[in-house]
Amino acid sequence: MIFRDWLKELDYTLLQGSVDVETEDVIYDSRKAAPGKAFVAMKGIRVDGHSFIPQVLKAGVRVLVTERPVEEELKNSGLSEDELKQVTVVMVEEGRHALALLSAARFDHPAKKLVMIGVTGTKGKTTTTHMIRAILLAAGKKVGMIGTTGTVIGYVVTPTLNTTPESYELHQAFAQMVEAGCEYAVMEVSSQGIKMHRTDGLYFNYAIFTNISPDHIGPGEHADFEEYLYYKTRLLNMCGIGLVNKDDEHAPQIIKAANCELYTYSEESKEADFVASDIRYVSQPDFVGTEFHISGKYDMEVRLGIPGLFNVVNALAAVSVCSFLGLDQARISHALENIRVNGRMEIVYTSERCTVLVDYAHNAVSMESLLSTLRDYKPKRLVCVFGCGGNRSKDRRYSMGEIGGKMADLSIITADNSRYEKVEDIIADIRGSIEKTGGKFIEIPDRREAIRYSILHAQPGDMVAVIGKGHEDYQEINGVRHHFLDREVIEETVKELGEKA
Repeated sequence: MIFRDWLKELDYTLLQGSVDVETEDVIYDSRKAAPGKAFVAMKGIRVDGHSFIPQVLKAGVRVLVTERPVEEELKNSGLSEDELKQVTVVMVEEGRHALALLSAARFDHPAKKLVMIGVTGTKGKTTTTHMIRAILLAAGKKVGMIGTTGTVIGYVVTPTLNTTPESYELHQAFAQMVEAGCEYAVMEVSSQGIKMHRTDGLYFNYAIFTNISPDHIGPGEHADFEEYLYYKTRLLNMCGIGLVNKDDEHAPQIIKAANCELYTYSEESKEADFVASDIRYVSQPDFVGTEFHISGKYDMEVRLGIPGLFNVVNALAAVSVCSFLGLDQARISHALENIRVNGRMEIVYTSERCTVLVDYAHNAVSMESLLSTLRDYKPKRLVCVFGCGGNRSKDRRYSMGEIGGKMADLSIITADNSRYEKVEDIIADIRGSIEKTGGKFIEIPDRREAIRYSILHAQPGDMVAVIGKGHEDYQEINGVRHHFLDREVIEETVKELGEKA
């Protein structure tokens, strides 16, 4: 490709050389430098990519995209005068913005070939995107998904470092989706992803704003809640149709900031465009979840195979956006009744013996929300298996211990990702806060044995919540990750009982 063709949507200043040069790829990692590649230099929080310019030039790169003049870096490259004359330098205002637009062009704008559905919010992004994907698959559509649990194309999962990957990786994934025949792309859009220009240039056909509460505020993230809200709401300025949770206390601010065709959804307000009503909690030997009615573009009964009122709202968001796609209601119903989201209120086993679920809750707020939700199902006993990560704030241990002591009938304290701490020390911190509540607990440091105990000693009608790790498939001990998946241990234990998970 001629580099000029990749610059059509980008404002730039040509400092030297020619943009009419052959270029085969865009890079931002100096370790990938090679002839035929264009290097985008970006000034980061910790590292200034411009300092690597001499290195990439020595490796054969002859096209640079920079945020400032780089005469000094060119001189320090060790290239001859004739070689330096062959170097093209394009200056842009923001390197990350340039990377996003160049990446889109490098992969021939794959996002424009997909129906794009973006989901943002403090909570509910992962579950909502999984619900949308499940509905689309049930409707016979080919769909790709990007989010916390990785990039999913078909049924192939590729782990990602960020909820919203860097722009190059994003467009590479979209290109792979197009190649695989996908019609739809569903993705979690983080505020950090927007702030860091990873989503620049993207247009979403549909966007969902689930909710917002103070989070991701601090060094390296957002300066304050106002900034956090600002970047979250940017998604509603990057889409055609937006859907906002009217029940969120910040909904008026979110709606005011939106610049799109806007709809609202709610389980409280009849004035919303989409409403969930007549919500019933269902706990049966073969099904644990909720039943409710949805009105709006679709008027239908829903049976949702994930517990919790907040998941009713997530399902409402998923159905609302899918109603614009004209999908068969029976397919939607089937998808939601059989939905499973790895590590998010995931029912792994249910029978007359007990119900066992896995959840990612790893702080006091999410733990309290989870246990409160499960109480609505009136279990004989609510058993909670949990620990805390090592080399993290001890306040989390104290607060989670307190919640466990107050809200669970039995807490089984065990290991999580102990990292470089002793499991016994972490458990001791949790124990201290549980003891103050008078709650019943036992200690089983080995997480596998703790899970086994919770099932083998369950009483009919018990609900067992194994929390903290969710979808994670490892335990980190002394800096080494060992394969460990809560769901697998549950399934193995159930098989020992001669039952089918």
